[in-house]
Amino acid sequence: MGNRLSKIYTRTGDKGTTGLSDGSRVSKSNARIAAIGDVDELNSVIGIILTQELEDNIRNILTTIQHCLFNLGGELSLPGYELVKPSHITYLETQLDNLNNELAPLKDFILPGGTLTAAFTHQARSVCRRAERNLVVLQEEETVSTSILQYLNRLSDFLFVLARHINKQSGQPDVLWKADKEGTD
Repeated sequence: MGNRLSKIYTRTGDKGTTGLSDGSRVSKSNARIAAIGDVDELNSVIGIILTQELEDNIRNILTTIQHCLFNLGGELSLPGYELVKPSHITYLETQLDNLNNELAPLKDFILPGGTLTAAFTHQARSVCRRAERNLVVLQEEETVSTSILQYLNRLSDFLFVLARHINKQSGQPDVLWKADKEGTD
């Protein structure tokens, strides 16, 4: 692959529009651009998680997810093109089931937290949920692949389970929600 980004600034977005991969230009407030931005932010938060100490298998799974998210963003940038396949969803489901099988069943809601890495993972989960919501907004306006919606839905579930797994591996219990907590200890 050649040097594709020889010049970073183009000035083409100075008036509030941005280019899609098909050459069309849309407003930076467009639902497609919001979804692309959320997916990019999600990928960045996963990058933060990857700076932490992780088991090799978790590092490999997260790196695979980052590549898929980049493809997902590419798919959003090129309307009508599909890069995320059902096999990507199946991969996530398999990884999610493997991690979840090692965890105690949840009987209570949990709060984001525990270790720093688990907290970053919960942040990634919440960004993923926002990306999914913005993708639904886009779907109400334009055709969107069902695979990318399913992928983000499964990914948020995976990230939730991963946060619990990280806490467990660190010996940190989940932070349980207490409905009657009134701001006192």
